[in-house]
Amino acid sequence: MSSLKKITLPGPAGNLEGVWHLPDACAEQGCEPAAVAVIAHPLPTMGGTMEHKIITTLAKTFAELGYAALRFNFRGVGNSEGEFDSGNGEVEDLLAMVQHARDEFGYLPLILSGFSFGGYVTARAAQHLHPQAHKLVLVAPAVGRFQMPHVPHNTLVLHGEHDEVISLADALDWARPQHLPIVVLPEAGHFFHGRLSQLKQIVLHEFHGCRL
Repeated sequence: MSSLKKITLPGPAGNLEGVWHLPDACAEQGCEPAAVAVIAHPLPTMGGTMEHKIITTLAKTFAELGYAALRFNFRGVGNSEGEFDSGNGEVEDLLAMVQHARDEFGYLPLILSGFSFGGYVTARAAQHLHPQAHKLVLVAPAVGRFQMPHVPHNTLVLHGEHDEVISLADALDWARPQHLPIVVLPEAGHFFHGRLSQLKQIVLHEFHGCRL
């Protein structure tokens, strides 16, 4: 379980809205979380928001691990001000959220996570944060749709075998020159319908006992 805390803070193109998922023990007793996770949502022009089921699943999963998890709306989405910027301004938005997380919790281990377009933005933002970002978790990152950079070797990438938006073949073509493993969920599509529990368990398994 986790406690929710809504926030609004100045961003590069105006105010940005977000929601903290705080582990119950930290919210009630004021203890320090074990790490901080910042989570980026899918493509705004296709209706992506921080309320997407994969984004909320990731936030709840990180909070269950004892991490403070922050999901937020990119510029132009919900009550976040500004306009869609094809990923460039969205990288700035994510970096602003990371700075807010630093202001709130100091330099705890940092996890960056994103789904689809959010995975692309996350991978780009990580380049600005090296070596501050301890771990990336990318769910069906938007390879082929956007120019995905290379990512650290310990990045966790999850992809559906039957992804109808970002093909597994494209994901493998991106991963192959990096010698980057991909966790493939058989028969899963882009939105992991009916597979969110499995996605959660894979993330939990990745981080249980993991030294960040």
